[in-house]
Amino acid sequence: MTVKLTPYITLEGNTKEAITFYEQTIGAEVLSILTYGDMPDMPDTFSENLKDLVAHAKLRVGESELMFSDTPGGSAIEAGKRVTICITTNDVEHSRRIFEALRQGGQVNMPFSEEAFSPGFGDVTDKFGVTFQIYTEIPG
Repeated sequence: MTVKLTPYITLEGNTKEAITFYEQTIGAEVLSILTYGDMPDMPDTFSENLKDLVAHAKLRVGESELMFSDTPGGSAIEAGKRVTICITTNDVEHSRRIFEALRQGGQVNMPFSEEAFSPGFGDVTDKFGVTFQIYTEIPG
């Protein structure tokens, strides 16, 4: 049996923008994307704007996957629905580039620096409110 953890990120109407951002910043590859309008049982009462929102998307980043969706109608996300994702590399400069890309328009929670447990680590919340820990493995 195989078990893997896949973070699922729910946004408030800007998932397509987030996907493009992650393609550019961390090399994400879109595996699938389904809008609410693509769903066969979507009510006719849904507006064109709602039909264009992402119902489900799956991305590959390196050997990992992320899943995304927009809340129906771009409504507010319930408390406790935030996700922290750890991106691990084995190269400090690569980790630093990822950190610097993700911090654009976001907030640095812990500056990227050498730590006792990692030659390069930082914590950043990106412009979509998703928190990433950028971790460099200790060679060995």
